[in-house]
Amino acid sequence: MQENRVDSPNDAGPHLHAHTAPTTQQMRTVGQRRRDAEEKLEHHLQEARQKDHPHGAEPSPDQPHTDGD
Repeated sequence: MQENRVDSPNDAGPHLHAHTAPTTQQMRTVGQRRRDAEEKLEHHLQEARQKDHPHGAEPSPDQPHTDGD
């Protein structure tokens, strides 16, 4: 009986969407979500850096970090 369902004209198969190109709107949505996620990540990284250096003494990127050794 399962053969009838697979051969049905209404069944496009499980892999149809994997081989079709995304629409322009889908690509824009993905791009916007990615930008939002990157912005959120940067915000979290800045918060983490501030927790490491609570007195605003954030080391500059070209200076190595020292633990006061």
